[in-house]
Amino acid sequence: MLVKLAILFSGNGSNLENLLEKLHKKKFGENEFEVVLCLCNKADAFGIQRAKKYKLDTLIIEHSKFASREKFDQALVNEIQKNEADLAVLAGFMRILSPVFTQNVKAINLHPSILPLFKGANAIKESFYSDMKLGGVSVHWVNEKLDGGKIIAQEAFQKEGLSFEEFEAKIHALEHEILPQTIMKIFSTN
Repeated sequence: MLVKLAILFSGNGSNLENLLEKLHKKKFGENEFEVVLCLCNKADAFGIQRAKKYKLDTLIIEHSKFASREKFDQALVNEIQKNEADLAVLAGFMRILSPVFTQNVKAINLHPSILPLFKGANAIKESFYSDMKLGGVSVHWVNEKLDGGKIIAQEAFQKEGLSFEEFEAKIHALEHEILPQTIMKIFSTN
């Protein structure tokens, strides 16, 4: 089966590039994966350059140009559906999505904490400075609640003795492992 992926990002795009490297136009078992849409809400995001290395253009839909969250989300839905993506992957996409999106698109989100703890944009910092002895990452289904969908996968590590920079690097390394594995797993069980 050809699995079509839409990847949504807002910034650096390291998880986008990781997915392109590990999954794009690659076959695993019965499934071949193809990234059919790279979508970003910021025209100056570095991830746009990363996509170009794989000869992929990024569609830029700036949220600031829409009168409401719902109108922006409808524009996202239209593009994802037009590209016939089987799954939308939020890889550092820094927007809270409305039911206009969540009820019309099958989507997962990568989050840099052990959910349900440390939701939102400051998860890495909050997790590091907390009393928790572990840090980690989660992949979850996207719903209307911020980082609140059903958890699909999680990985954790001991944070004792790590500097903030080491902690953050460990988070990103784990993200690069767990996200492609989770995508493959979702389609191997269908």
